[in-house]
Amino acid sequence: MASSCPTALYLRSAARAVTPGALDLLVVGLNHKTAPVAVRERTAVREGEQEALLSHLRQHAREVMLLSTCNRTEVYMAGVQGDPLGAFEEAWGIDLRPHLYVYQGVEAAQHLYRVAAGLDSLVIGETQIQGQVKRAWQDASARGDTSALLNKAAQGALASGKKVRCETGLNDNVVSVSSAAVQLAVSVFGSLEGRTALIVGAGETAELTLTHLRAAGVKDVIVVNRTEERARLLADRVGGRACASEMLHTLLPEADVVIASSGAPHYVLRPEGVQEAMRGRVSPMFLIDISMPRIIDPAIAEVSGAHLYNLDDLEGIVQRNLTLRSELLPRAGAIIEAGVADLTRWNAFREAGRARSGVLQAERSRPYAF
Repeated sequence: MASSCPTALYLRSAARAVTPGALDLLVVGLNHKTAPVAVRERTAVREGEQEALLSHLRQHAREVMLLSTCNRTEVYMAGVQGDPLGAFEEAWGIDLRPHLYVYQGVEAAQHLYRVAAGLDSLVIGETQIQGQVKRAWQDASARGDTSALLNKAAQGALASGKKVRCETGLNDNVVSVSSAAVQLAVSVFGSLEGRTALIVGAGETAELTLTHLRAAGVKDVIVVNRTEERARLLADRVGGRACASEMLHTLLPEADVVIASSGAPHYVLRPEGVQEAMRGRVSPMFLIDISMPRIIDPAIAEVSGAHLYNLDDLEGIVQRNLTLRSELLPRAGAIIEAGVADLTRWNAFREAGRARSGVLQAERSRPYAF
């Protein structure tokens, strides 16, 4: 319903000043629920772009924390001045209003806490987001972009997220993006026993994916990365072959499964390359791009024998995961509510102290009456 849209609610209340003692916190962003992959990749923060984005956002808030993952781009702000929706759009220079959400005060804190706990993820309960939130906060703190409120909120969110994982069992045998990608490959082939997999990338997600591929029966693993040394380190850990990125098209005809998990600034696979690799192949080729932004050209879906998928295609597997974990969500929600309540009490105490300090200061500066 339009009346419950977070952006609409924000716009209706934007003219109102922050209530004294209220939580002066706000988040604006988009995620897998509000924007398809084609939109999300346009707001993905590429290497070297962060400082320019933050330079603009700092003009609109005293404290700023930027969180960018494969399924979300969000800006957390304290001491907001002006229009945060406009600030977000201007920072990226594109029209994003239909896909943006805005939460203020307690709702902004609840959102951050849910994100850190993995409750707002594409895959409910996934663990990578905890580290991503921690890095986002540490980076913001190191730059001097955070102060008391964002520091307290981020620390509280991380603590509550850890508590959710420890006390609810929500992340026990959790389906991750990596394992969901492998499940999708199994659904295409029926079995991955004896298949050859080629991974583009050598980061944390690539390693998790390779672990799941091995468990699914993949016999041969090829790791391709821009830095061959990183590819070799990963290949040595999982028992595979390592190759530099220049070898990608040479090795492509061997691959039954291709999974892209890299931060390349451009497409590394295009239709003509896959078409050439398919010549002489009898079995189909499964490709899934879990990179953000995508590095496999979407036009490859038109190549005969090539089955191309992206993050949005994992929805069915994700929904099954959510159904299995639904009974754990109330306990997780209660932990989040308790954590947010602690934050609001801390903030109220801090604001009361600042108010008392202001009164004392005013009394001290008042002339004595004789």
